[in-house]
Amino acid sequence: MFAQLLSGATYGVNAFLVEVETNIAPGQAKFNLVGLPDNAVKESGERVFAAIKNSNFRYPRGRLSINLAPADIRKEGSAFDLPIALGLLASNGEFESPILDQFIILGELALDGTIRPVHGVLVIAMEAKARGIRGMIVPKENAKEAGLVVGLQVYPMESLRETVEFLSGEFQMLEPFRVNLKDIFVEDQHYTIDFSDVKGQENVKRSLEVAAAGGHNIILIGPPGSGKTMLAKRVPSVLPTMTFEEALETTKIHSVAGLLPPNAALVATRPFRSPHHTISDSALVGGGSIPRPGEISLAHHGVLFLDELPEFARNVLEVMRQPLEDGKVTISRSKMSVDYPANFMLVCAMNPCVCGHYGSGIQECTCTPQQIHKYMGKISGPLLDRIDIHVDVPAVKYTELSTKKQGEPSQSIRERVILARKIQTKRFEGRKGLYSNADMETKEIKEFCGIDEAGAELLKMAMSKLGLSARAYDRILKVSRTIADLARSESIRSEHLSEAIQYRSLDRNFYSV
Repeated sequence: MFAQLLSGATYGVNAFLVEVETNIAPGQAKFNLVGLPDNAVKESGERVFAAIKNSNFRYPRGRLSINLAPADIRKEGSAFDLPIALGLLASNGEFESPILDQFIILGELALDGTIRPVHGVLVIAMEAKARGIRGMIVPKENAKEAGLVVGLQVYPMESLRETVEFLSGEFQMLEPFRVNLKDIFVEDQHYTIDFSDVKGQENVKRSLEVAAAGGHNIILIGPPGSGKTMLAKRVPSVLPTMTFEEALETTKIHSVAGLLPPNAALVATRPFRSPHHTISDSALVGGGSIPRPGEISLAHHGVLFLDELPEFARNVLEVMRQPLEDGKVTISRSKMSVDYPANFMLVCAMNPCVCGHYGSGIQECTCTPQQIHKYMGKISGPLLDRIDIHVDVPAVKYTELSTKKQGEPSQSIRERVILARKIQTKRFEGRKGLYSNADMETKEIKEFCGIDEAGAELLKMAMSKLGLSARAYDRILKVSRTIADLARSESIRSEHLSEAIQYRSLDRNFYSV
C-alpha cells in the first residue's frame, strides 16, 4: 500500500517542503530510504522500527520503500522520523486519516515512541504559511517557535501514538496551540547585565555609547584586567530595543542552527557572540559540506565580540571584510549557494603588546619595540579600515573600584542612543542600505558631515600633529556626526571633532606599525 504526507527541510535561512512517500510491497524484509538522505536520515530506520513496536503498533512486513521528494536536494537531520513512521503505519492500515496531507509533520522519534525537538521549525512554519498549508504537527518543545506564524494551526505532540490518535480523528476537539506574540516579545526583552555594574571607565563607556548610537565598529586597547570584556558584554544592553521583524529574522538563524532553547519562541534581546580565537574561518562566517550559519550570522542584529584580536588567525579575520561591508555572507558550493544575513556590530579587544603592559603605567612592559610592532602588525590595514573607533582602556584605579556609587544604568544610555538613531533614520529616509552613520559612504559624508573653517583647521592640525593616517579622515567625520546627533546638534562643531579625534588610537604614531 502507498501513503503520502508532507514534511519540510531548511536551505540556508529558507525552507522547502518535502513529500514523504511510503510504499509496502511483498518480498524480502528491507527498509529502503531514497531521496538524497544524509546519515542522520538514513539512521531513521532503527528509530522508526523501535518507536512503532514500543508504541504497540504492528511494524509492516515486506519491502518498505520511502522516498523523500524532491529527490535532487539533500535532506539532513532527524525531523523526518515522525512522518516516515506515520507513513508506514498508514500504508500498513494501522490508521486512516482524511487530513493526513493537510499538515506538515516534523519530529525526531525516541526508541520508546516519544517525540524529540528538531531544528529549523520557525523557517519551515513560515514556508508552510506561504504555501497555504493548513497547519503543522510538531514536537511539544517546538510549539512556541511554530506558533509565532500567525494564521497557521500548530498541534504539539508528545508521542507517536498521540499523533496517530489525532490524525485518525480521536482528538477532533483538540485546539490548535496559540501564543500571545506581544506578551512573549515583551517578557523576553530584558538583559541580566547592566552598565551600572562597571566601576570607573567613564571615557570608555562614552565611546561605547557613541559606537552604539552610530552603529560603529569599535576596538578596545588596554592591559589585562582593565575591564574590556566586561564592558563589551554590556554593549547589547544599550543598543535600541529589537523590533519584532528583527527578532523574527534573528530567531530564524538561531532556529536553523539549533540554538533555540527548548520551549523558546523568540530571540528578543540582541545577540552577543564571543568566539574563541582558535575558531576556523568556516566556523566564523559559516560553511561546511552542507552550509550552516557561522558566528557572524548568529550575531545578526547584535554584537560580535572578538577578544584578544591579534591572536585570531589572519585568514580568519580577513574573511570578515566582505560581510562587514555587505551585511551578509554568501557561501558557495558546487551544487548550492546560500546567503546568510550578517548585519552586526563588531566589538574587538586587545592588549597593547605581547605582555599587555605597554603604556599602562602600572607594570613595566617587557616587550621590545620589534615585538610590539610585530604584535600590532597582526591586524591588517583593510580590517582597521572597517573599525571606526579605537579606544584606550586604562587600568582601573583602586578608588574607583572601592566606591559604592553605582554607575549610570544601561536604560539611561539606551534612551540617548535611541534618540540619536531616530535622527539618523530621518536623515537617511529613502536611501537604500543606509540605516546609521556607520553606513555612510564618501557621497553621504560630503553631504551630511560638513565642517566649518575652525573644524577644518582642527582636523588638519590633528592629522599632522598626531600622525593620523589618511584612512582616519572619513572615520573621524562619521564618528563626529554621531557625536553631534547625541548632542542633538544640526552641525558638527569643533568639540564633536575633538572627541572623535580621540577615538583613533591605532592611527597615531604611538601605535604605528
